Amino acid sequence: MHRTARIALVGDRSDAVRSHARVPGLIEALRVRQGIDLDAYWIPTGDAGQRLDGFDAIWVLPGSPYRSESGVLAAIRTAREGRIPFLGTCGGFQHALMEFARNVCGLERAGHSENDPALAEEDAVIVPLACSLVGHEGAVWVTPGSRAARLLGAERMQARYHCNYGPNPCRLDELSDHGLSFTGTDASGEIRIAELPSHPFFLATLFQPELDGDGTQVHPLIAGLATAAAEHAATR
Repeated sequence: MHRTARIALVGDRSDAVRSHARVPGLIEALRVRQGIDLDAYWIPTGDAGQRLDGFDAIWVLPGSPYRSESGVLAAIRTAREGRIPFLGTCGGFQHALMEFARNVCGLERAGHSENDPALAEEDAVIVPLACSLVGHEGAVWVTPGSRAARLLGAERMQARYHCNYGPNPCRLDELSDHGLSFTGTDASGEIRIAELPSHPFFLATLFQPELDGDGTQVHPLIAGLATAAAEHAATR
């Protein structure tokens, strides 16, 4: 039996967030251009810890600081442990690293400097960027053979950002040692993509692929999530 894939869009939906406004058009483009039907549901961050049963994919969208940090972290953990296809963009990337640090690396106090400005430096997994990326566009190089490279069909892409925070370089080795792969960097070597090779589909980007182009074409990383969601639905 064919099942329409159900995708949870985790975030505090706002028409003022350009990324959020792009999503309906991308869902329609996936249906029209690629024949993938997604039944999409917005899940507020405060509900994300309890309302994710039966979904075939989880996408944590931008919009941080979120109303519920704990809800976002619970959603990411559900995707990671339940082997549900996951995409995190911008704030979703930042919180994916936090969740991994806490629940895989055992760094119980791992946090985000935006959410907790008084956070001790040694506990900060996400820290202010040296230079803001709000409104920035730049090249990202991806690791050959990685999931990101396979989806892109290339080793370089242009990316759009809207963020002021990124990963703490002092924590990257520890995250990597526990299985998280960093597979995309900018020209200066700063991390822009993370993925979990042991997972069916677990990908996070500091940039916002949903802002690519004019919204009528779906970015390959988002199309990859949709394909993974359809495959997951077929197994239910």
